[in-house]
Amino acid sequence: MEVILKKDIEKLGKAGETVRVADGYARNYLIPRGVALEATKSNWAIYQEEKRQKIMQEDRHKRAARNLARELGKISLTAAVSVGEEDRVFGAVTSQTIVELLKAKGYDIDRRKIILDEPIKALGVYTVKIKLHPEVEAKVKLWVVKEH
Repeated sequence: MEVILKKDIEKLGKAGETVRVADGYARNYLIPRGVALEATKSNWAIYQEEKRQKIMQEDRHKRAARNLARELGKISLTAAVSVGEEDRVFGAVTSQTIVELLKAKGYDIDRRKIILDEPIKALGVYTVKIKLHPEVEAKVKLWVVKEH
């Protein structure tokens, strides 16, 4: 039986390819799991339409991420931290702290999207990267200051 692959399958083929497989493999595994369609003209048209919709949706997500990155680039966050002698910071500024500061400004960003090599443990000005989309990264200015 010939099928159109909807997803890449190792040792079988890439998405969009038409491949010949055993009838049972197609009917009992590939088609019920939504990984392939039987190779007919109507199914080919369905695959093309799904692919077009997926591309349009991905484009919308990328545009929204770019707009959000532009907005985030304009804001700066201030983290007030407790300090001891010689301005040594108690604790650290982590991605969770940055999420809370962003929420206070009205932005709901997932903690895992914030890229910190290590928690910030010193006073100063930092540029924090936020991965909004695989191709879009925002930069936010973070001021770490003494708590009064």
